[in-house]
Amino acid sequence: MPEWGDLQVDQLRFMAGRYGTEVAYRDLDAGTQVTFAEWDEQSNRLARALVERGVAAGDRVSVYLPSEEALRWIVTYAAVHKAGAVAVPTNTRLSAPELVTILGHAEASALVTCAELLDTAVKVRKEVSPLRVVLSAGRAGDHDGVDDYDAALSTDGSDFQVPRTVDDLADIMYTSGTTGLPKGVAVRHRNVAMIPNHEPQWTGGGWIHGAPMFTFAGIAFIYNPMKMGLRGDYLPKFDAGRWLAIVASERPTMAFLVPAMAELLVAHPDFEQPDLTSLHSVSIGSAPLAPRTLLRLQKRLPDATVSNSYGMTEAGAAYIVMPKDQVTKRIGSVGKPIPPMELKIVDEQDTECAPREVGELLTRMLGSQREYYKDPDATSSTWTADGWLRSGDLAYLDEDGFLYIAGRKKDMIIRGGNNVYPVDIEAVLLEHPDVQEAAVVGIPHPVLGEDVAAFVVLKEPAQPDIDALLGFCAERLADYKRPRHLTFVGELPRNATGKVMKHLLRHPAAP
Repeated sequence: MPEWGDLQVDQLRFMAGRYGTEVAYRDLDAGTQVTFAEWDEQSNRLARALVERGVAAGDRVSVYLPSEEALRWIVTYAAVHKAGAVAVPTNTRLSAPELVTILGHAEASALVTCAELLDTAVKVRKEVSPLRVVLSAGRAGDHDGVDDYDAALSTDGSDFQVPRTVDDLADIMYTSGTTGLPKGVAVRHRNVAMIPNHEPQWTGGGWIHGAPMFTFAGIAFIYNPMKMGLRGDYLPKFDAGRWLAIVASERPTMAFLVPAMAELLVAHPDFEQPDLTSLHSVSIGSAPLAPRTLLRLQKRLPDATVSNSYGMTEAGAAYIVMPKDQVTKRIGSVGKPIPPMELKIVDEQDTECAPREVGELLTRMLGSQREYYKDPDATSSTWTADGWLRSGDLAYLDEDGFLYIAGRKKDMIIRGGNNVYPVDIEAVLLEHPDVQEAAVVGIPHPVLGEDVAAFVVLKEPAQPDIDALLGFCAERLADYKRPRHLTFVGELPRNATGKVMKHLLRHPAAP
């Protein structure tokens, strides 16, 4: 049996030794799978290939693969760490100039990709001078200096690890950039995951999720399922009907959703039909969830814990979760922090707020502080000298210490001197039976400073009726909170994690 190590990839080594023939991960769309032994061996081969091509300890390696390459993604991620390098999970939706900015900042020396993205990768290589190694699964012969991924796996598959310590860099996670240019969050091996390496009780059950692998949520679902004794069940393209059918047939025990997925599920005509009783935990993250939607899911899954958890890339292994017995009692709350995480709510003068007073959420996990890569100014403005992380989220605590998220600090609308929190208005809009999605933003007003504008996606086959929807809001909101501008749209602009990019919403026409 392998011995425990300090690196997260050591968990894979242990599982390969103890449960080598068990299925570790499945791509539910492709119908493919990999065992722990195969995953471990293939990542050993790729790690050797990277080192043979000049990748040195501490070098940055871009993992530039789409969700449809899920199994190759997890093999590459493990291989980068075994090669002693730093993984740079790379958003496949970015343009070539955006990739040049990010990979140039990371000073990436190698990139792993596939046929679909190879042309863009080659363009980027020409602009990023340190980028000398490109491995592609398919079409490698189309471009000079591109190595074939599959041929690289012909190396020795025995155990391989370039020595690393827990204080060395493991990943650089570039933030989603909902408000501007992404920043690189430097993640060290000591704070890369919430669950430590250990021997789990293997159940063979599944944990179904569909978060893009290059996101904070996606990375968490590479090693965490095995630490829970579970198989990773990955769904690259989310479809509500297919998700319901898969849960009914494959019987996973845990699931992760983003709010947009949850909204599509409860709105699906077959929502009440399939057998979903295998699920005992459904975690919803990346953004606040409408209370109505959470209650519908909890009612549909009475024996499961359905929670809208809170986390952020900068906070790392700091999570806030809702106990099952409190879900229906504290509507809108995301729960309490998991020790040793701490939190507090502060006003503009950094004075702690009273219960139910809205302020900025600060979190702290001593010994696990992250930082922005090569950006000391941004690091010092985001993390205080004593380790508190300024989240940029507005929130409040109730009298028992349960946390409620009110929205992004930058999203708060000040209308005529009144603070308006978009999440409150969005929750009301989502109560309307014709509304599928809603986003509320502030727009300039010559007298009030800002006014309230709402963008709404309707359910099929509902027809737009501005007056009816504004009247619905008027019955449920104080006058200063009511939207004065309302625009119906086909979809809301979202980043890869499902968060609405409000800065891309345009000024609507007045109703």
